[in-house]
Amino acid sequence: MKRRSLAILMTLLLALALTGCGSKSAAGDSYMASSAEMTAPAEAPMPEAEYWANESAEAKDAASYGGNEFRAELPEGVKMIYRASLELETTEYEKAQSDIAAVTRELGGYFEERSSNSYSSSYRSSSYTVRVPQAQFDAFLHRIGELCRVRYQSQSAEDVSERYYDVESRLETAQIKLDRLQELLTRAESMEDIITIESAISDVEYEIESLSGELRHYDALIDYATIYVQLSEVYKVTEDDAAPLTFGARMANAFREGLRDFGDGLEDFAEWLAYSWLTLLILAAIVIVIVKLARRGAKGKKLFRKKDKTVPPAGADEQK
Repeated sequence: MKRRSLAILMTLLLALALTGCGSKSAAGDSYMASSAEMTAPAEAPMPEAEYWANESAEAKDAASYGGNEFRAELPEGVKMIYRASLELETTEYEKAQSDIAAVTRELGGYFEERSSNSYSSSYRSSSYTVRVPQAQFDAFLHRIGELCRVRYQSQSAEDVSERYYDVESRLETAQIKLDRLQELLTRAESMEDIITIESAISDVEYEIESLSGELRHYDALIDYATIYVQLSEVYKVTEDDAAPLTFGARMANAFREGLRDFGDGLEDFAEWLAYSWLTLLILAAIVIVIVKLARRGAKGKKLFRKKDKTVPPAGADEQK
């Protein structure tokens, strides 16, 4: 009896042990399945050739965007006008001029206006009004900043969407009005009606021409950004101040700038003397002649007064 009870107890323990092992195995399989689901890729990996093609396209877009410094991606239909002003310094004037022209051509731009000046101190300067495609606006500013020392830079963006679409709507209305007037003209019978309609057609055509010109002007400003560039030749480019200067440093800079300005003033004065020596010589001769004539006139007055003193007064002999 005891052996039978022991056998039954051992059988129950063995069954419990097998059940526990089966549960652990099932739990392990479930965990492995969950891990596999979590680590499995959502989609097949992109082929290498397609990956590098996408990378090249993104790099091309970034390059055409110009570094994302100022011009942002615009919603569809927004009309923006971009402008900038630059003041540049260079010690290599001819090279800077050539580089600016090369960058403008490379980015698909052109010079709307260009002028040059030369000062008596032999330093030169140039002014440019550059037009570049809107997509190359930031790229142009970045490239120019690498060519010359930028003393001053300003940028602006103007949203002209409302004005643009207003002009466009008025142009469409005027075109519809013109079509109707031309249709009425074909039906007019009396000369008075014909003259009245033709006069109205002339006014509408003038309005259409004006609105079309205004729209073309907006399109030109929107499609091509405008950059005003002032290039100056200098002996030494202006240095950037990394931190606020102390009082001693400011005094030293002021003293140094004062000496340099004094030296420049002496050079300009010497150059002016060399340029105007003949005029100064003639003026000096005229002054000398005037002074001599004035002295002679003064001596003549003195002699005349002395002679007057030696003449006896009238009636002196009669008194004697």
